Amino acid sequence: MSGMDLSTQDPRRGVYAISVAAEMVSMEIQNLRVYERRGLVDPDRSPGGSRRYSPEDIARLHRIRDLLAEGLNLAGIGRVLSLEAEVARLRRENERLSQQQARGGGRGPRRAG
Repeated sequence: MSGMDLSTQDPRRGVYAISVAAEMVSMEIQNLRVYERRGLVDPDRSPGGSRRYSPEDIARLHRIRDLLAEGLNLAGIGRVLSLEAEVARLRRENERLSQQQARGGGRGPRRAG
């Protein structure tokens, strides 16, 4: 991987060791393990079993840190992250349908008769 710019790689690909990820988000390594156990983050694993955090994981950890600072507990953070993911999915679907309609492909339901 020498000479490659990580920013041009797949943002879901785990590249950072847990110690690096913890430093990047100013958290303790133990906290990252807790967040994984609670299902808030799901890092990749190396062939040897070491956690590898992706740029998306790092962004998610920043969001977790921000929500903790706002006073949410881990259950609340899990719910917020789930709802944010659903909103993003619905926005993508809305955009797809809008583009389809703009191309004339989404004319809506037809009337019988």
